[in-house]
Amino acid sequence: MNAGKDLRCLSQFTTFGEPQPLPSSHSQRHKHLDSLPARPETHLLGKVAIVTGAGSRIPPPPSSSSPSRPDAPQTTPELGNGSATALLLAESGATVLCVDKDLELAKHTARFINSSISATNSPATATARPDPNQPQCEDVSTRRGGQALAVEADVTSPTDCRAIAAYALSAFGRLDILVNVVGIMGAKGTAVDVDPDEWTIGLDINVTSMMLMAKYAIPAMLTGEHKTEGDSGGEGGGIRGSVVNVGSVAGLRGGTPHLMYPTSKGAVVNMTRAMAAQHGREGVRVNCVCPGMLYTPMMYRKGMSDEMRERRRKRSLLGTEGNVWDCAHAIRFLAGDEARWITGTVLTVDAGATASTAVL
Repeated sequence: MNAGKDLRCLSQFTTFGEPQPLPSSHSQRHKHLDSLPARPETHLLGKVAIVTGAGSRIPPPPSSSSPSRPDAPQTTPELGNGSATALLLAESGATVLCVDKDLELAKHTARFINSSISATNSPATATARPDPNQPQCEDVSTRRGGQALAVEADVTSPTDCRAIAAYALSAFGRLDILVNVVGIMGAKGTAVDVDPDEWTIGLDINVTSMMLMAKYAIPAMLTGEHKTEGDSGGEGGGIRGSVVNVGSVAGLRGGTPHLMYPTSKGAVVNMTRAMAAQHGREGVRVNCVCPGMLYTPMMYRKGMSDEMRERRRKRSLLGTEGNVWDCAHAIRFLAGDEARWITGTVLTVDAGATASTAVL
């Protein structure tokens, strides 16, 4: 039976061809791969990651008219881009520091993650700061494998950013991944009517915070106890750290009614490229994910009509609606060793919205 007939017969037979004996050992099975380049790991076991803007909210309880029990406690948070990313990193084996200015929001995320990956049977309890200069976090010292810690910090504060990176090194001896997600829509208006003070606040949160986190995270990536020198040796083939900044397609195209948001996200895009050029020789990759019109808590929490939601969906080439998982999986890819030869890249997650000026 030739190969063509084999393929045509797939719909007629449950088995075909002669069964082959199993290899006698794992080494024999992969002996033919010995001459190939080392394949990047697809997990993040043993790695340590920081995700800013990783807090999440518990939605209000259902109304009495809801078919679900109104008295049942709601423990599943609304996941945004940051919290969804933290979950994927932890599921891949990483220890993830979930950073938020509000500790309670960070706790929601960390507890949900740890429960989801079956790392513990009971929620962690908050403890005092291990050091006055360190961020407050939860004690998860008894957990193994992927895990999440809730960290309270203001990423517009140099002191807090320094403390987050220092805590990663003191507690785990390494820092491998930084994901800068935190961001706000910010000041409204054009250049003519925008409030200058609100403008400054928006730039501090959307741009300066990413610079500050990188300022302290990159040296920590380079000095971790596991790091090795060389072009191809060590973990990740000589790559010593990965930074992923979250921008927006608004920073690529503009055309929004308010000036601050697309300006700040455009700055994130070019800051990413500049950082990639500056730190590539050190083995630190820096990339940017630019999501499009995703349906996220940041969008629907302020109220969105069904008509507006449908218009947003139709603006993409695929005609489908994106959500936090689309952004989080792109970040997870760029953060891991699978993307070891990718740096300075701007990855759009927009169902093709930026590939055309009109949907035909």
